[in-house]
Amino acid sequence: MATKRSRGAAAPHADEGSHPDFLRLRSAADRAAKRKLLSTPIVQVDPAKATSVDAMMRAFTGMSIQARALGECADIWERALRDRRRPTILLGLAGPLIAAGLRKTIATMVREGLVDAIVSTGAVLYQDVYQARGHDHWRGTPEADDVALRDLLIDRIYDTYVDEERFWETDVWMGKQADAMGGGIHSTRWYLERIGKLPELRRDKDSIVGQAARHGVPMFAPALADSSIGIGMTDHLHRARRAKRERLVLDTILDNYEITQLVVRSRGGTAAIYIGGGVPKNYINDSVVMAYVFNVETGGHRYAFQLTMDQPSTGGLSGSTISEARSWGKVSKVANFRQCQVDVSIGLPLLVTSMLARKAARGRGRLELNYVGEQLRPVQVVGARKGRSARAR
Repeated sequence: MATKRSRGAAAPHADEGSHPDFLRLRSAADRAAKRKLLSTPIVQVDPAKATSVDAMMRAFTGMSIQARALGECADIWERALRDRRRPTILLGLAGPLIAAGLRKTIATMVREGLVDAIVSTGAVLYQDVYQARGHDHWRGTPEADDVALRDLLIDRIYDTYVDEERFWETDVWMGKQADAMGGGIHSTRWYLERIGKLPELRRDKDSIVGQAARHGVPMFAPALADSSIGIGMTDHLHRARRAKRERLVLDTILDNYEITQLVVRSRGGTAAIYIGGGVPKNYINDSVVMAYVFNVETGGHRYAFQLTMDQPSTGGLSGSTISEARSWGKVSKVANFRQCQVDVSIGLPLLVTSMLARKAARGRGRLELNYVGEQLRPVQVVGARKGRSARAR
């Protein structure tokens, strides 16, 4: 019979310096596994030493939570840029990036050769054009009286204001540029390249569309109709109908065909940078799947990272996590990949500044991408430093 312990008696305990049986590992394999898991300590960031953006980004990799994720995104991007096989880097853009103040950041990515092709929502590129035409985004407040703003013809994007009158003028301008391009069926790449070569865009060194056209970086906007560009193109259609003349038709299936050729011709493989998610992310991933049209198995993106605030638990995250995309073959089973839950208005400038500090794209060369109609001609790498691959693709 168990002895009843008297009130106030001390509870039984292990001898000092020993472990209870349930806290003792007996297996050598378990002890080895534990040592392996506890082999890398978290490094406490030292602000006195991390006195530059890149130094802080490097310090992030030793930290935890989203600091580590962002630091690892920087390392992945650097590896993709330095990879001697020269993967084609596809950039997806979604969200209020211009309103956030990221226009110069993205234009710098294009100008400095940090990306090779762009897939964007129509809104991002439209707002870039809006600014290239001399109009601004203005500081506002999320607590604004939206009814009063409507009366003043001011549109609100969270804490940013834009001028509805200037938006309307830009809508019409976009449609009239289509008028001048004549009729026919073309891809959004074809249309956006011609927009980027117009004087307003050429003069603006901070224009994403202008810099992309200047440096031969193709732009695809497969959901272009869902933007103010689409409004302008609707205006173009209406004028063409009234004048009984042929209109310009933007065929997004041609976009599929054209970007898939780029993916297929990327003998160094592909890498994906997803800023936000949405259509651009899915489109970049589907371009890998569509390679079967040309009887090619690419193996998926070799490098990938995403900056987003979306969560997958409700079916969001704009399609899937990067890891989940491996099950579809969109991202390589052995890819370097990372997902960072961060506001892109914070994360992207830090990453770009870090890449510039590391001179990660130095000597990489640019892709020479020439489409004849809808057919992509053999791809060359031009301007590559000696030792970098420059073979035809």
